[in-house]
Amino acid sequence: MEVKSHLAVMKLHFLLPVLLFATCSLRGSHLPVMNAGGPEAQLYGQAEHYPTGSATTMFERKYLVGDFSHFDTLFPAHSISASAKPWEFHTPADSPEIRYSHRGEHYLITDYLNHLPVTGLLIAKEDQILFEAYQYDRTPQERLTSQSMAKTIVAMLVGIAVSDHVIGSIEDTAGNYIPELKDSPYGSSKLIDLLHMSSGITCQSSDTDTGEIKMQTLKAECKQAFAAGTHFQYSGADAEVLGLVLSNAVHKSLSAYLEEKIWSQIGTTSKASWTTDSSGHDLAFCCFNATLRDYAHFARLLAFDGAWNGKQLIPKDWILQATTVSDSTPQLAPGKPAPFFGYGYQVWILPGQRRMFTLLGSNGQRIFVDPQSKLILVQTAVMEKPIDPPKDAETIGLWLSLIHRYGEQ
Repeated sequence: MEVKSHLAVMKLHFLLPVLLFATCSLRGSHLPVMNAGGPEAQLYGQAEHYPTGSATTMFERKYLVGDFSHFDTLFPAHSISASAKPWEFHTPADSPEIRYSHRGEHYLITDYLNHLPVTGLLIAKEDQILFEAYQYDRTPQERLTSQSMAKTIVAMLVGIAVSDHVIGSIEDTAGNYIPELKDSPYGSSKLIDLLHMSSGITCQSSDTDTGEIKMQTLKAECKQAFAAGTHFQYSGADAEVLGLVLSNAVHKSLSAYLEEKIWSQIGTTSKASWTTDSSGHDLAFCCFNATLRDYAHFARLLAFDGAWNGKQLIPKDWILQATTVSDSTPQLAPGKPAPFFGYGYQVWILPGQRRMFTLLGSNGQRIFVDPQSKLILVQTAVMEKPIDPPKDAETIGLWLSLIHRYGEQ
């Protein structure tokens, strides 16, 4: 990635215009806003009611909408029960008219939906939904896949496991918890380096069906390329090893631990699922599936620094560490790992003094969090390219406009 030039462009297009333009007034559209179509809907299979494909066709444009909302029917998955005590956001009778700036132009939220292939968009502050919309005939009941946003869920579970003393320290090495990797480069990796995507290890291959990373690959095809803790390299293998550490330490699947420690505690209203590999292990680097509103519950938990209605579920100190770049990790500073973002514990960090962070998944899956104002944005999408800076630029422009309007209230 061309870091410095992209970062300069980002600052120019977002940080200046957003100070000039961000307003909100109520309109008469009932929430959620529903749309049977969407940008270029015909190319996404609208005429065939957005069909599902298979493991080999799921990234073809025609099948993206259907597959990303039925991921756990394409691949095996562990089920995660909803909370026994459901909790709902407050929803206003009218939807807000949200405006935002992008590349010097001013737009309405309806323009955003017209520009980008978003399947679901939810914006909330504290207990109040400000906006909620679905496109391509998706509904609030459908489980939408997370892609790599699942990595942040794993990182939060690691913090709980450390607090529960089932993981001794993030200075421990992975080999302490995964005997099969003890004599491999990954066996010598510290958990903190895995959290930071800074193991310095590169792997030659992975299974192409679901991106499954097998133990044999981790042992035989992963080599130390950089000194640990010095070089950021986004790696599904780092996340997968971290997930294996966690499941071995707690003697449970990731999905079972999530259900016990978080999902059953945050008022979720629908069943979720977590896609598994051929060995029956939850994929730590991707493929969690939940409704848009339940993703918003998780985002709200993060906005309150791990507390849910007064009960601390994730240690606050852990979230502060996870979402802050330290002076000791300059390779993670905003603009270094990516054109705009920095990196924490399997989570992306926005630049600036204000602590804001985001969960990113390929094809446009996004969760933005501002702990100061308790503002969140949750987006699911079917963008064709895993990384598409122009589309991310518009999402960041929307987010910063929301921060300008709501962030100081």
